[in-house]
Amino acid sequence: MTAEIVNLKQVRKKQARSDREKQAEQNRISFGRTKNEKQLTTKLNDRAGKTFDGGRIEKPVSDS
Repeated sequence: MTAEIVNLKQVRKKQARSDREKQAEQNRISFGRTKNEKQLTTKLNDRAGKTFDGGRIEKPVSDS
């Protein structure tokens, strides 16, 4: 019954590399859009907001 000898320095480095790669993947998803994609998203959001506001029914102001 012999235990496997592990170099903790190597394990920590491996874990740090894995963590950095996960963070890089998240950043690519979050910030990796082109200028055209960002503009398209902005235009679609503006159009949806105008459509939503256009369907709103204004309540009449009562004279109290």
